[in-house]
Amino acid sequence: MTISTRGDQTPAVLVLEDGRAFRGRAYGAVGETFGEAVFSTGMTGYQETLTDPSYHRQVVVMTAPHVGNTGVNDEDPESGRIWVSGYVVRDPARKPSNWRSQRSLDEELVAQGVVGISGVDTRALTRHLRERGAMRVGIFSGNAIPDEGTLLAKVRQAPEMTGADLSAEVATKEAYVVPAIGTKKFTVAAIDLGIKGMTPHRMAERGIEVHVLPATATLEEVYAVNPDGVFFSNGPGDPSTADHPVALMRGVLERSTPLFGICFGNQILGRALGFGTYKLKYGHRGINQPVQDRTTGKVEVTAHNHGFAVDAPLEKVSDTEFGRAEVSHVCLNDQVVEGLQLLDRPAFSVQYHPEAAAGPHDAAYLFDRFTTLMEGQRA
Repeated sequence: MTISTRGDQTPAVLVLEDGRAFRGRAYGAVGETFGEAVFSTGMTGYQETLTDPSYHRQVVVMTAPHVGNTGVNDEDPESGRIWVSGYVVRDPARKPSNWRSQRSLDEELVAQGVVGISGVDTRALTRHLRERGAMRVGIFSGNAIPDEGTLLAKVRQAPEMTGADLSAEVATKEAYVVPAIGTKKFTVAAIDLGIKGMTPHRMAERGIEVHVLPATATLEEVYAVNPDGVFFSNGPGDPSTADHPVALMRGVLERSTPLFGICFGNQILGRALGFGTYKLKYGHRGINQPVQDRTTGKVEVTAHNHGFAVDAPLEKVSDTEFGRAEVSHVCLNDQVVEGLQLLDRPAFSVQYHPEAAAGPHDAAYLFDRFTTLMEGQRA
């Protein structure tokens, strides 16, 4: 990615891998960038989206037409930086208006060198991605715009998301601790595959001291913190490449330590149990996805960010090396597996984001379910 100075009226072009192009204006930094084109259906929470490490190497198209209305503050980011490789909006706010705003979204994109484009028909672009599937894309602005044939060749040289091993690129390099809020009840080892800041906070609210460990952590390092439970986080990339996290989770399952995984962690559990994974045509991204908890029948509105899914049977209990397993949650839009649970060991996972940053709080009970597992194991 190359960047230069900001230019509100600087021409820009977005070129998809299949040759379709959309012209607009530079938004954020000026230059060129590449990634996988995906769309997010959230109408709010753009700060959390931009700073979610799961979006590493993705160019995010916002389906909501007006973006940037509430500006940017220093409280809402989910990590220490913006992770998206590019940003696409239709109508950026001319001026933010919110009592918490400290600067504009455009200024933040420029400061962090994120190349974007505005003035694009994002509805047409989203429909194209739904019909053709997520694909490689490039955004070019300023002096980076030669003829579209040259740009298309650059896009097709960019790496694909299939086969990408990215979790170690976004995870912490050093372990750190998020202390329990109030009385400490449990200790959890959290494997950072691209963890969002709100996730250990949600556990801390429940009296959990969270030891956040690098994606490369060994089984010995996990158990060195004497955990009551182990957590596997969200993260970017293709789960078929995540051999180390899968082996680590299998070690946790062998010890029957209470285990909870979300998003990438759900795919890791699927692989650890012997199920396959596959790439979705265009994925689930946004904060309005309907999921049914099959253990209760309740339907939740949930926050998603995943382009891969677990290939597990929906209508039967499966026998695995670690006992019986079943699909616990399913997306009501397309019947994609959204959760797994073991029936003979204390382990479960979901494919979405119960920390609700940003998003609805329907799934917050899952952290309580995790504490119940740890209480049962302790008893």
